[in-house]
Amino acid sequence: MENPDILARIEDDLSVSADAMRSIPAGSTAAGPEPFGPVIDSYSRADAIADGTLVAAPEAVAREAGFRVPVAITRAAWIDCVQWSDADSARQTPQDEEGRLWDVLYMSTFAAFRYRRTTFPVELYRVPRGGRAHAARPVELTCRLHHGDSGEQVATISLPDED
Repeated sequence: MENPDILARIEDDLSVSADAMRSIPAGSTAAGPEPFGPVIDSYSRADAIADGTLVAAPEAVAREAGFRVPVAITRAAWIDCVQWSDADSARQTPQDEEGRLWDVLYMSTFAAFRYRRTTFPVELYRVPRGGRAHAARPVELTCRLHHGDSGEQVATISLPDED
């Protein structure tokens, strides 16, 4: 059974020529396209930041490092490359989270200019946490420039094997 409201809306669309092929996605309604029915559940970027799956980088630090969009770092990447305590400094080498965060953000903006893509590798050196290492070792992260919850541009920095 065809919905006359949808047909009228399609036939009244003057932006498409009269001889153009037209189709109505299965499940669409006159109120708007919901081809698979109503959304049952969603997990937004804001939800991920609220529950700690993502760590929002302080806006001022991200801007100073060269970002013009909000930046978040996955919890795993944060633990591996940013997190640092006084105990870590006493056991390994004097560092702090602010400096480690700066390194991640600055090297990410550097990589953005180098690769000029929406998803790109970020190579940096960091002292591995939780051991006895005193020297920095190479690590690769992934930075993805994409749309946030409201369609705004955002950046997410993660370990290469994370989504």
